[in-house]
Amino acid sequence: MTDVNPFRFGALALDEAFTDRKAEIAELKADVRNGQDVVVFAPRRYGKSSLVWRASQELERDKVLLASVDLMTTPTPAKLAEKLARAIHDDIASPLLRAKERLRIFSDLRVRPTITVDPETGAVGFMFAVTERREDLDATLEGLLELPARLAGERQRQVALVLDEFQEVVDIDPKLPRLMRAVFQQQPEVAHVYLGSKRHMMRRIFSDANEPFWRSAKQVELGLIAPEHFKPFIKRQFDRSGRFIAADGIGAILEVTGGHPYATQELCYFAWGETPAEERCDRERVDAALTKVLRSEHAHFSLLWERASSVQRLLLAELAREQGRPLSADYRRRHNLPGASTVQRAIEALERDELVGRDRGTVRIVEPFLAAWLLREAA
Repeated sequence: MTDVNPFRFGALALDEAFTDRKAEIAELKADVRNGQDVVVFAPRRYGKSSLVWRASQELERDKVLLASVDLMTTPTPAKLAEKLARAIHDDIASPLLRAKERLRIFSDLRVRPTITVDPETGAVGFMFAVTERREDLDATLEGLLELPARLAGERQRQVALVLDEFQEVVDIDPKLPRLMRAVFQQQPEVAHVYLGSKRHMMRRIFSDANEPFWRSAKQVELGLIAPEHFKPFIKRQFDRSGRFIAADGIGAILEVTGGHPYATQELCYFAWGETPAEERCDRERVDAALTKVLRSEHAHFSLLWERASSVQRLLLAELAREQGRPLSADYRRRHNLPGASTVQRAIEALERDELVGRDRGTVRIVEPFLAAWLLREAA
């Protein structure tokens, strides 16, 4: 029994807070061991990073070396070089080489980094000077991208390089995808795992025949978590913390979230907070929790609403009432929507913003709790 809330949202869902995805974890682990490049598609807040983190934990126990770089934190080629060098040093070279040898692997780069060591933590940092000759930095990046495969081959170890928010690669440098692809296609010893929060951009990178990464990686799409997997998880988390949850409480949670990973964890977090120790969470307490969730999300949803066009607002409001086929004449007539071409443009814009999704013609709101917020605001 504990007074610590067992549910997590916002950060990575780690250890006991992680839910299911056993099949996806097993598949990703097998792909990495086989040196297979993988791109993971999913809407925002579906747990891509948590999935990779959990798989990484298990792969590290099997002596697989994993380095990870978040491209959202590398706005320039020089910053990318710095983060890449540190990830290679800390996560690939450190388990394999002694300290002096680890630093020596960077000595052959065209632009030699300035290396610093934090006196308190011992953390090693890298800084690459921005030279007047752009080709020098390009050659340096190429050398860094080649290092994981070189170390893997020399030490006969399986290596994985995880590139998060990979859609940012084009903004860092339009030439970077072509350089990366040229290097990566010669690295059977390295599994490259690509994650991204903007699906339309990631799909273009990996599915457009004109892009360097076209059909270069196995594509894995994360979906919602089925109720039969979420129900025992929710009950177990309540039970182990000295609180309980009724069947109608679990049902009320999943009616709202539909098995959305982030949304379910968030609503459960608030529902647990509404339930005193040794008492039971029922539908009434879940409803009180939902009110608090929507209050906490109000500023976020208000900003989305302000940015939306009038047609997008109208479409969102009607989709909150009924998901369906808004391009059909029947749906547009019943919901008083404009012409099909106007609705199509609104859907495409909302898809780019990851607010709605389409599945075989059916459109639904995918942003967690937005539909519930719209219905309450309308009421």
